[in-house]
Order: sequence, then C-alpha cells, then structure tokens
Amino acid sequence: MSKSGVRSFVWTAVIVAVVLGALFGFKYWRARKAFEAMTHRGPYIVSVSAARASTMPWQGRIRAVASLTAVNGISLTTQLPGQVAGIYFHSGESVRRGERLIQINDSNQLAQLSGDLASETLDRQNYKRARSLYRLHATSRENLDAAHAAYQMASAAVANDRATLAKLAVSAPFSGRIGIRQVSLGQYLTPGVTIAALNSWDPLRVEFTVPQDQAGLIRPGQKVSIGVNGFPGRRFAGRVRALDSQIDPTTRNVAVEATLPNRKLLLRPGMFAEATVAAGVTKPVLVVPTVAVSYSSFGDYVYVVQNRKMAGRTMQVAIARPVHPGETRGAVTEILSGLKAGEQVVTAGQIKLRSGMFVSVHDEKR
Repeated sequence: MSKSGVRSFVWTAVIVAVVLGALFGFKYWRARKAFEAMTHRGPYIVSVSAARASTMPWQGRIRAVASLTAVNGISLTTQLPGQVAGIYFHSGESVRRGERLIQINDSNQLAQLSGDLASETLDRQNYKRARSLYRLHATSRENLDAAHAAYQMASAAVANDRATLAKLAVSAPFSGRIGIRQVSLGQYLTPGVTIAALNSWDPLRVEFTVPQDQAGLIRPGQKVSIGVNGFPGRRFAGRVRALDSQIDPTTRNVAVEATLPNRKLLLRPGMFAEATVAAGVTKPVLVVPTVAVSYSSFGDYVYVVQNRKMAGRTMQVAIARPVHPGETRGAVTEILSGLKAGEQVVTAGQIKLRSGMFVSVHDEKR
C-alpha cells in the first residue's frame, strides 16, 4: 500500500472513532441527566385502591343443580274415544278446578241415558207395588226380591250412563295454568292424545340431589335459596320438604325435594335452577374483596401493601403473595391460607403493578 493510501485509511479511522465517541458520549450524558432527574423526583409510584382483610361469620353451604317442577302437572287427555264437539278454553289462560275444557260428542250416551231412566222409573214402580202386595200377603217373597233386583239393575245402568257422560266432558282436575291447545273442533280423539298441558304454578317443587356424605346436613324445614338464569342476581326462598328414602346406588346421591312459593307467578315448571342450602355450623373466616384476588395458571395471589423505610422516609410497597382462595359469596372471597386479618390488599390498579413496586393508596375501603 502506498503512503497516500495509508494516510487516507488512518484519517478515515480517526474520523469514525471521533463520530462514535461523540455519539456514545451524548447518549451517556442524556442517561445521566435522566437519572439525576429521577433521583430528584424520587421513585415511580403507582396509585391504587386497597382494603383490609377481615373476618366474618361464615356458614357452610351445599350447592346443587336443580329443576323446577309443578306440584300438580299433567297432560290432559280423554278417557274415552270420540269426536270433539266443543272447546271451552283458550291457550295460556288460568282455569279453575272442575271447569269444563273439552266436550266429546255424547249424543248416543244421552239417548241411552233417556232409555235407562225410563226403565228405572218403571222398575221403581214395580218394586213399590210388589212391596205393597207382599205386606198384604198377596205375593211371594221371591217376586219381591226379583222386583228389587230389577230396580237396582236399572239404577246401576243410569249411574253407568252418567259416569260415561262425565268422562266425555273433560274438566280441569285442579286449578292452574293451561298450555297451548293441541286439538281442534271435529277432531277424533283417542285416549292418550294430548289436549293441552295443565300445571299449577304456586307453589313449585324444587328437585335436586346431594352426595351421600352431605345428606346428614339437610333436614325437612331447612331454608333453600333458589337462583334462575331468567332473573340474574335475584334469589327466591323455599324450604326443604323431604329427602328420598334411599340413596341411588349408581351415583351415591340422595334426592331432595323443596317447596318454593311462586305467588307472583314469575317462575315456571321446567326451569333450570341452582339450589343453595345453608348447612353446618357458623364459624369466623378470613375474607377479602373478590376483586383483590388475581387468578393465574401459576397460582392465585394478592398484592399486599407493606411499609418500608427508604432514605429516611416510609414508603408503601406492593408485594405479590400467593394465597389459597375458598368460596366466593357476593363481593367477598374466603381466604384459606396465605393472609392474615388486618393486612392491606390492593383492590384496584393491579394491572399496573409488579411485585416490589412503590404504591400510593388513595382509597382504602373498610
């Protein structure tokens, strides 16, 4: 390489070194100034809300999936075949016990009843005459008994006709709400064909099962709290009516039946529900606001606010602490382990936190 080439290379290297030195020097100067500014302002502090862990009375609860059914509920059908001659209800209306709903053609039975009534009248008169003659010793005991038997048979035929006519007039066996009509005028019905569903809505039955190890905690008369999806956040009060006399050998569960008043007719048979029974002794447990608990696949935790002295002053620090949460009821969650009563936990602002960060509590809930 010639002397001029070496000189150019040296000058180029010097220029590059000067430029790089100036760049790194400027960045160092900026970082230094930023550090001095942060030192002057103090550490970064996150504003959070907090609450104290406390104890409260806590009674054990048994929860189960339940179904609502009608105390009285049937699918109306006719007992005798025949053609529909009259419909006396509208779909979805309330009906009273004994109210006629469907009339099956009964013209033949009415004609039969008229003939049997005439025969009954004649046989009754014959029996009266035979009884008078027997008192006068003008006829035998045998004739009297025959006349009496004929009268009884005629009366039985009339009773049979009236029973048949009653079965051809389908009436409500109890008061309740009738469903959608499934038949039409002139339709020929046979026994088993559904006319409409009839259900009594007040009260309702609540049916659910509990494991055999919890069966001893439930007894008749115990209060039951019922929740349904149709009324979120609302609870309905009922009482345990009975437990089944045996445990299902397949599932080892026992069936429980409760009664639920439904005076406002808000609930309907067939609804899915959740039944909660308060059971066991009441004991004090440690609770925190539900919003204070953070859940993750690595474990559940809360941020505990602690005081630390730094540079001659007291600072608040949020420390992530693993906990074992239990049951959640409303706005509070039971803490089984990992926390003590009186400790302060963060209830809002956790998304901005990392364990060990400085915090400022601006709202402490009691």
